[in-house]
Amino acid sequence: MRKEIIILVILGVFLFLPTLVSADCVDLGKFTSWVLESQHKIIFYVGVKPIARLEVQDCEIQPSSSIRLIQSYMCDSDEIIIDDHKCSIISVEILY
Repeated sequence: MRKEIIILVILGVFLFLPTLVSADCVDLGKFTSWVLESQHKIIFYVGVKPIARLEVQDCEIQPSSSIRLIQSYMCDSDEIIIDDHKCSIISVEILY
């Protein structure tokens, strides 16, 4: 009986809290460049190696945008500064 309850709790966490369970986080503190993938997605690089793809919700990114990190370790639902505006991160995808 106890084992069944634990399985149900774990299943409930996966179903009802997917952002906590599947949230990717990445250390972007050493990124050297970024490339615009779309108006809301950017890929960060260390040298020539892509390390992460970020998608932002409420900001448009231009090729000439200035991007600053609020913290080096970024996760889903964190914020990043794009053209002096705080932007919410929808998703972080690790690419390495």
